[in-house]
Amino acid sequence: MPLTVSRASQSFRRILAGLLLVACGIALPAEAQRRTVAQKKQAALTHFATAQKLREALQGKPEAQRKKTDYTRVMDAFRRVYYTAPTSSKADESAQAVAELMVEYGRTFQDEKSFRDAIGQYEFLRREYPGSKYRFEALFTIGQIQREDLNDPKLARATLEEFLKRYPRHALAEQAKETLAELEAEAKAAKAPKKPAARARPEVARTESSRPEPAKPELKTVAAEGPRLPLMTSIRHWSTPDYTRIAIDLEEEIKYEAGRVPNPDRIFFDLHNTKLASELIGKSFEVGEGFLRKIRVAQFNASMTRVVLEVDEVAEYSVFLLPNPYRLIIDIHGKQDQKTVMAKASEPPAPAAAPPTDTPKEETRPKPAENKPDATRELTDAGAATNSELISRKVRATSEPTSSPTFESVSPRPARTESAKGAAKKPPEPPVQGRQAQPTANGERSLIRALGLKIGRIVVDAGHGGHDTGTVGPKGLMEKDLVLDVALRLGKMLEEKLGAEVIYTRNDDTFVPLETRTAMANQHEADLFISVHANSSRSPSARGVETYYLNFTSDPEALEVAARENAVSQKSVFELQDLVKKIALKEKIHESREFANDVQRALHAGLAARDAKLRDRGVKQAPFVVLIGANMPSILAEVSFVSNPTDEKKLKTTAHRQKIAESLFKGVSRYASGLSGVKVASTPRENTGQ
Repeated sequence: MPLTVSRASQSFRRILAGLLLVACGIALPAEAQRRTVAQKKQAALTHFATAQKLREALQGKPEAQRKKTDYTRVMDAFRRVYYTAPTSSKADESAQAVAELMVEYGRTFQDEKSFRDAIGQYEFLRREYPGSKYRFEALFTIGQIQREDLNDPKLARATLEEFLKRYPRHALAEQAKETLAELEAEAKAAKAPKKPAARARPEVARTESSRPEPAKPELKTVAAEGPRLPLMTSIRHWSTPDYTRIAIDLEEEIKYEAGRVPNPDRIFFDLHNTKLASELIGKSFEVGEGFLRKIRVAQFNASMTRVVLEVDEVAEYSVFLLPNPYRLIIDIHGKQDQKTVMAKASEPPAPAAAPPTDTPKEETRPKPAENKPDATRELTDAGAATNSELISRKVRATSEPTSSPTFESVSPRPARTESAKGAAKKPPEPPVQGRQAQPTANGERSLIRALGLKIGRIVVDAGHGGHDTGTVGPKGLMEKDLVLDVALRLGKMLEEKLGAEVIYTRNDDTFVPLETRTAMANQHEADLFISVHANSSRSPSARGVETYYLNFTSDPEALEVAARENAVSQKSVFELQDLVKKIALKEKIHESREFANDVQRALHAGLAARDAKLRDRGVKQAPFVVLIGANMPSILAEVSFVSNPTDEKKLKTTAHRQKIAESLFKGVSRYASGLSGVKVASTPRENTGQ
């Protein structure tokens, strides 16, 4: 009998899942229903990856431009995961993602029903996945939603008391107790009779001793009457063995402080005048990739949030704030010893091109910022700064909050031995086309060339996409469509003619945030990064091609182009200049400039062959956000002016787009030929573009 009930229950759940799919407009084909469990789980993983990309695109969209259908699309994508395979390893995480999106939907559109739906979704997660690691956060978050979003202290109190009863030893128990104490204090304050206003009396002379002590202000009352603090809404991250990028999504511009404590190594950030969104309170992110082990967030005090990064073997980190929508970008670079660098070279460098005796790395590393975080000096015992102390206000960050970029370079520790690293056996290297690298156009031989490093993987980035159309021509040609077509044509030639492995940041009309594009290039450990764009000008007669690399500039025209492509205000572009100067290392600048020169010459020569009047606007430098933080030579090519009516007409033709792609290919190929060769892709690769 129990077996019959179990089978009946499973059958009922399958029917219910099917009905939910139909209700949400997610119709699975008949063959999908006949898949094996393993096939369904694999399909669920694919659905999860798609849902994550959709969510990231939504988070990168300005809040004013988000639509209800955008949220519905992303939530349906996550639902597809656990409808397809309820036992998938990503099923519970997808259920939680739907709940978080419901809360975000409620805040964006002032929809109380969405908050109640989110509570129902968290309860679904706890009921259907009782062994999930997210079940604790789910119950705790329900209480926070009831308090913060639904303004129902009675329900919040009951939920948090249930949490303490079920999980008295959980890490969130202390926070639950604090919240209950606050609720109790608020309840008492609400019941207390209000004192009548004192009558105005004529002033009389008083001695200092007879003057009454002024009453201390009630912080809670002031906070309640003041403006609503902007929320930290989500955290995203990308990691490689020697690089990590973290994006902290915010509702408004904020001031922040950065700090660091050793033994164990942690970097932390205090965000002033902010509050955690209810779904982030007490949350931590297990990363375990590269040198970033964990990300933890907490409400530091009534008006400050703190993010703690548990790291290891970090060389330097930089921070900058991006607007529209606001997000705090943290780039952390790990240490690479000489063995790691040499391992990337498939053959030893030529004797004549040996690196200088003094260490180039020390020469090219930026100097630490003068306003360097001084958290370590404020600790009597640095090793005693536990994670709980970092959260509990005993460790301070920098002395002055800022919204400008920060940078810190850290003295390296002794490198670990090869045996300690436990290096795994590497797969066989793909075929290599090798030769001695040539000096740059200036007659210099960089470390990249001296070590015989080769081009193997190239990231091709089509600018804009999705809601971000880019420049729109007089007759309606959208930059996003033009550059996607050119990028796909370029990528195909790089694969077929150069033998390189190509990664697309997008291969369809999808919006990808600027910070994600750079992170993808670093995550795939690319050797080159080329971003394809089309130009615009207030003058319809403006024409020509130009290529940019990342560096400081005061040229107003270059800054205007950067401001447009960054989709941020001119003020924000200027604020990035200090960061650009510090993180754009000398080695990468030289190679990026060489790469840009080769592409610019080929691009102009290829297009001027059919149009002798085409202007060569040259190679320029500017602070493009899409290039900031890239670990490889990286450029941005403006292939034409969409704003020019004559050029727009040509840009609509297949033949002209193909010519642009061929010219870009020749430039990339010319740069690669100046190095010691190309590592040919060994096996066909499934496209990983977004």
